[in-house]
Amino acid sequence: MYKLFLVCVLLFTISTHAYTTDPEKNADKTGTIIGKVLDAKLNQPLPYVNIIIKNTKGKIQTGGISLDDGTFKIEKVVEGDVIVSIQYIGYKTFNKEVTIGKGNYRVNLGNILLEEEAEGLDAITVVAEVSSIQQKVDRKVITIGKDLAATGTASELMVGLPSVSVDAQTGDVSLRGNQNVRVMVDGKLSNIPTAQLLKQIPSTAIKSIELITNPSAKYNPEGMSGIINIVLHKNTMVGFNGNISTTLSHEEEAKFNSAINLNYRTGKFNIFTNYSNNIAKGANNGHVFRPENNSEQFFEFLTNNKLHLFKVGIDVYINDKNTISLFTNQNVAKNITTSNTQAIFNDDNAFNQSQSLIGNDKNNTSQYNLDYKLDFKKEGHNIELEVDHNIYDGENPIDYMIFLGNQPNYQDFNETDRVSTTVNLDYVNPLSDTSKLELGLQARLFNTDIDFASTGESFNNSGTLGPTPSTVFDYTRDIYSAYATFSKKFDKWTYQVGVRAESVNVDALALRTGVVSNITTPEAFNNDYFELYPSAFFTYTPSDKNSYQLSYSRRVDRPGIGQVNPIKEWSTPLVSSFGNQFLEPQFTNSLELNYTRNLKDRKGSITAGVFYRAISDEINRALFIDDSDVTSGRIILTHDNFDDTSAYGVEVSSNYRPTKWWSINGSFDFYSQTQKGIAERLNAPIETATPDNIVTEIEEVDNVAWNFKMFNNFKVSKKISLTAFGFYRGQNKTIQFDIDPMYFVNLGARVSFAQGKGSFNLNFNDVFNTMHFSGEGSKPYQQDIFFNWESHTVSAGLSYRFGGGKYRAKSRKRRDKNEKSGSGGFL
Repeated sequence: MYKLFLVCVLLFTISTHAYTTDPEKNADKTGTIIGKVLDAKLNQPLPYVNIIIKNTKGKIQTGGISLDDGTFKIEKVVEGDVIVSIQYIGYKTFNKEVTIGKGNYRVNLGNILLEEEAEGLDAITVVAEVSSIQQKVDRKVITIGKDLAATGTASELMVGLPSVSVDAQTGDVSLRGNQNVRVMVDGKLSNIPTAQLLKQIPSTAIKSIELITNPSAKYNPEGMSGIINIVLHKNTMVGFNGNISTTLSHEEEAKFNSAINLNYRTGKFNIFTNYSNNIAKGANNGHVFRPENNSEQFFEFLTNNKLHLFKVGIDVYINDKNTISLFTNQNVAKNITTSNTQAIFNDDNAFNQSQSLIGNDKNNTSQYNLDYKLDFKKEGHNIELEVDHNIYDGENPIDYMIFLGNQPNYQDFNETDRVSTTVNLDYVNPLSDTSKLELGLQARLFNTDIDFASTGESFNNSGTLGPTPSTVFDYTRDIYSAYATFSKKFDKWTYQVGVRAESVNVDALALRTGVVSNITTPEAFNNDYFELYPSAFFTYTPSDKNSYQLSYSRRVDRPGIGQVNPIKEWSTPLVSSFGNQFLEPQFTNSLELNYTRNLKDRKGSITAGVFYRAISDEINRALFIDDSDVTSGRIILTHDNFDDTSAYGVEVSSNYRPTKWWSINGSFDFYSQTQKGIAERLNAPIETATPDNIVTEIEEVDNVAWNFKMFNNFKVSKKISLTAFGFYRGQNKTIQFDIDPMYFVNLGARVSFAQGKGSFNLNFNDVFNTMHFSGEGSKPYQQDIFFNWESHTVSAGLSYRFGGGKYRAKSRKRRDKNEKSGSGGFL
């Protein structure tokens, strides 16, 4: 990059006047070089291309840039042999040696056709036919081709990714069987709940997904399983460009999502705006049977979600060394949930209960981001400052209607205000061609206030019935950190070592108004700690076909707001869910080894890896009997810290093309973990039990689970392709349940039109209607469970790209990744 900067500085010293005298008679013997730069594929002119004139030893003499029509004119070129180097981001460099001398003082290079680099193409314009998997030093990169891009939303797309699982009912994402994973978009976290966010991002907007299972010290150390980073297409071409997409699916209810992405780039400005929505209804149902009291619970749920996401931003290229970027995201969500729950006691109908609820969740999220980058003279040497501010406010009133039971109808009210601010300062210095130093500082300030009130009644510990306590919960967590990493390349070896230091302060305060009296009782929790998070990466590449990676990192799982919030999250006649504000963080030491083999004739690659995790102060589910009314059979679901444990696993993924018309992406993962949790049981019959009959036990489960996924793409013609996706998840265990196997098959077809600018997709998901959740549990009560949702769906999607040009904007670093990409984007 330093060459580009030097050229721009030289431009200020280059004369803007053309010589009118004959070069042959000019005493200083200088010449002129002219030409026109074109895109080799589109045969369209490329403006702002850097033209560098060097001597044969590589020393820069002069230079310039091409005009809007692609032409350039470089004057005062010193007599002798020179090299004309034409460089442009995203294109292969063009070099040509010419001679300035007698009879040749004016050189016309004519039309110069620049070819695109195979790596780093603008994916909004060129999208691969099929997806591919690549193992890099610290991450697995799944490039999303047209096959996976037809799946609908980001949430649906992730189902087919190796090592990733998505809960079909809640939308929660897990990596290697663990939900302690951080999901980012273009290296940035969002205040928008993950499940909600993924439903708003159309799969056509995604360029690649990075599975960072063992992040380095320059990343935030949160999430035992690591990081999932969604990289979106960057539409930063010169002029006005955009794309539009829409998808409609249906089984019992209709689901619709659409998006429009607009971008205008000219001169020193890049302006972009995006809008996406997800308007969907969803129906699911469930059944739980308890043999010990011959009872059954029946659940019916209907969700009605309306989600809207807006973004507007601008990049200002002040000069070749200074870039400033601003954007804001505005998210508006309204989620209505209606449920009907029945508890039927077949031996005694007097205990029967029937409840309906209507939840009306409204929330607004605002994100404001400022980024300033200063590039120094040396290529890759820069410093960058980013400030990111997020505001979330939501309200969730829930109406409970009791049709059978001893409680009257009542309402719960939840209001949440959340503010988070992150300030990053990063410094990168390539010390040499083979080594690099990276330093950074970060401050993360987080606060949330939750107010809860209810018109219902509840029991206190003494068994007295009274108003449900109102609660105000204030939670603050401030984190200050610094990191340093150093990397070095040798002939076949590369290593990177680093450490991150963090100081954390947590203050939590819950103010409860008493059940019977109006006395307010404070419950406070404070936790201040300082920790170091080292990391180390080693790669060995003995040949182009073989590569080995060994990595180590230390990470932390800080309890999420949902895990520490002591206010009731949800309730059915027999189950209520609460957080635990006294949770401590969980720490993990992770070791990982990967091997990558490139297959013959470039037909694909295969990656195999093993990992091991040592986990301390594990956070997991805790299941308690409601001691305020033991004979009712009610359960309290929460979280707690447990003893140390460990986990290990094996993963294999491959992309392979047996023929020109058939390609396969497949993956297999196996993992084992000892899970611990608190559970309670009764040592007396439930109908005569008292709180003294409750026995607390620590449950321990050795969970062994495996998943197999295979995606097939069949190219019928240049415009038509077919897809088939198969998924199988083996039987596994949790603290609560032994879960039965899960499997399904999806089929799809895609037709492209308008010279590849548009595509139409048709998909039939869960063809054999086999996808459901079922299993059995024994603690605290024996129970059989079955839940079903809308997976047997038909969906149709349409996408179209419009506008002209193929020109790249300047690159800027993506936060938390320290990698470069064009600005703009979807989020």
